Amino acid sequence: MVLDSKQTTVAYRCPACGAGVLSAVNVFSLSADMVKLKCTCGKSEMSIVSGSDKKIHMTVPCLICSTPHRYTLNASLFYGKDLFTMQCPYASDITLAMVGESNRVKAELARNELELLDMMEKSGIQNFDHFHDDEEALPDPQILDIVMFVINDMDAEGKIYCKCAPTDNGRQYEAEILNEGVKVTCKKCGASRLIPTDSRLSAHAFLNADALHLE
Repeated sequence: MVLDSKQTTVAYRCPACGAGVLSAVNVFSLSADMVKLKCTCGKSEMSIVSGSDKKIHMTVPCLICSTPHRYTLNASLFYGKDLFTMQCPYASDITLAMVGESNRVKAELARNELELLDMMEKSGIQNFDHFHDDEEALPDPQILDIVMFVINDMDAEGKIYCKCAPTDNGRQYEAEILNEGVKVTCKKCGASRLIPTDSRLSAHAFLNADALHLE
């Protein structure tokens, strides 16, 4: 069992070149210092830290967002799970990183690559260089239209969730268009979420989402 050896395998996919980055991590290396997984292209890295709260804190580059995401796992889950995957919070069908038994992680990394290539083909993306557009560029009007349509549709169907009680009919949501995406905010509780609009891939992922959860 992974739990007995206090060692596990961690992997993520580089958003710059698309390569899978994989490494074994053990309790001794984490207790001593921060562990960093760096892609050979030199354009991304994933950091792993064992905190004073005895939890594992990870900062993972995102394939569709301009900033990385942070995840916190219990040590028992980090070392004891055969396979655990972490998704982009804005696109639940995009797996960013995984942890677990070596062969399971390698198999999931290969499966994940096939899924991404299929999604890229359907979205008209030729290679991983197109995952991120220029961060200073304004959103593509077509992508923006798609995201706004989905947001309005979710609002009409009651599929936007926030900190308000489910029975609270006074909830009202507003969508603010920013350079990096569309920010949806509940006017009552203040919970919000930013939906990226900087690539066709992110729009495609959001289009397939069942609901929108604000935090």
